[in-house]
Amino acid sequence: MLCVEQLQGDELGTVPTTPKPESKTRNRAKGAYLALLVLSALYFGRPEDVIPGLGMIPLAKIAGGLALIGLLLSLMSGKVKQKFAPETKYVIALFVWYCITIPFAAWHAGALTVVTTRLSKAVIVAVLVALVVKQFWQLKRLVWVQAAAVAGMTVMSLALHHTYGGRLVGALGGVFENPNDLAINIALNWPICVAFFFMARGLKKALWAVAVLAMLIGVELTYSRSGFLAISLAGVLVIWEFAIRGRRLGLMLVAGVLGVALLVAMPGHYLARLTSIVTGSEADSLDRGSREARKELLLNSIKTAVHNPVFGIGAGNFEVTAGSWHVAHNTYTELAAEGGFPALILFLLMLYRTMRNIKMTRASALYQIDPDVRGLTGGLWVSVAAYMISAFFASTEYSMYPYFLVAYTTALYQIVASKEPATDSADGAVNEKRYGRRKPGELAWTR
Repeated sequence: MLCVEQLQGDELGTVPTTPKPESKTRNRAKGAYLALLVLSALYFGRPEDVIPGLGMIPLAKIAGGLALIGLLLSLMSGKVKQKFAPETKYVIALFVWYCITIPFAAWHAGALTVVTTRLSKAVIVAVLVALVVKQFWQLKRLVWVQAAAVAGMTVMSLALHHTYGGRLVGALGGVFENPNDLAINIALNWPICVAFFFMARGLKKALWAVAVLAMLIGVELTYSRSGFLAISLAGVLVIWEFAIRGRRLGLMLVAGVLGVALLVAMPGHYLARLTSIVTGSEADSLDRGSREARKELLLNSIKTAVHNPVFGIGAGNFEVTAGSWHVAHNTYTELAAEGGFPALILFLLMLYRTMRNIKMTRASALYQIDPDVRGLTGGLWVSVAAYMISAFFASTEYSMYPYFLVAYTTALYQIVASKEPATDSADGAVNEKRYGRRKPGELAWTR
């Protein structure tokens, strides 16, 4: 029958002789995803700090260009049919608002530079991930690149053991060079590495176990108090997520033994350093007055926000107007100071929707049946929760990391929602409100 129909088609000249247009669409979509993977590898892996001579190449600009190309390819692919998720809209609105604040900035050129070279890349990433990542394996691979890069960097930093003032610094530059930034990045990626440990098998599981332990040691050796608070919160939430909720009660015993071992192996002055969180400068705490300086910066950022409530003083301008060339070390107060309270509200709404994405993912059918979905969801949830706390101790509003996190949860929820059957339940109503009514024959909530 097939041969007869094929012959008839040949005789009538109806057999297509040109490639289907869909092939170009698929190639553009693949190109956008590839650009996204390369961007993640460049940002988190920082090969220019490892390969001699590569530092002469402006990889930061190349990464931004890749992100923009990826976004354009995704838009040209014709596969962008769903509406923007609320959190994606908030990210875009945040960027637009910062653009509006530039004319009101204390230093116009500085604000323009921060918005166009730093915040713009973060926004592009958030939009790109939400548009491009359509399959769970794509999301898992993308998150794996980030987790593996940070884990590898931590192991390398421990091996080289470069220190500044007795504190471990990163083997790579950028956001990993400063001890406090290094500790925060390790702490926030640690839960994701734990998730990959539970998703791995055989030798891979052993490698992730080594990475998880190395990251704990790395945070200790940085002597970072904010890193300690972040990793402590992440540790408690990891036990809740993977031991109690995941019904791995033996993990609680392992965590207890590991905690005791870390206390025994605690480096010198570390306890005094942690005590100074409450008591202030302690002997042998390596504090050097940083606690009081941070308190002054925090109060200054709050005063600046109160006196400039609408437009703020401009992106990146706080360290200039403060007179000390130091950031506020608090994402929330620095957002309010530099972008006004509208910027802070948009950022908080973005984080709220991020947590809601995880909550809705847990209610999906795919979450119930797929252990990898449960593992990655748990790791992202812990990482987001730890970030929301650690943001009180670090200025991260122009870093790409929080926007990657937001976008991961957007993609995760869209993926699991696309597998849900059409329903008139409350969940279906929420999906319909979020993405629009489903067309006949269309996968549930893929628009």
